[in-house]
Amino acid sequence: MKIVSSTAGSDAAPEHGVSSPLPSREVLDTAGELLRALAAPVRIAIVLHLRHSARCVHELVDALGVPQPLVSQHLRILKQAGVVASERSGREVLYRLVDAHLVHIVADAVAHAGEDVQ
Repeated sequence: MKIVSSTAGSDAAPEHGVSSPLPSREVLDTAGELLRALAAPVRIAIVLHLRHSARCVHELVDALGVPQPLVSQHLRILKQAGVVASERSGREVLYRLVDAHLVHIVADAVAHAGEDVQ
């Protein structure tokens, strides 16, 4: 697939009659990496659980009902993608969302999926 960036012209579909150029390839690549990081049910659930407050791994394990190694693996993926950050609090590591915009992406996807189920 060929992607044309804003510096090379535009193949973007008009929105409300106005043609706008695509973001740069770097921005599109970064967006793709972010969406890949969010593209797992457990990671979606983790983001939803972290939307109100930071949580430690055992809280997420209890809330999600999945094994601790699996939660840790998904947290590592989310951390590498810049979705979550961690900080030590005594003997525990607390995970929090880096950016509230990500909650909107996930919540909107979940809401959209729920519309198809009903």
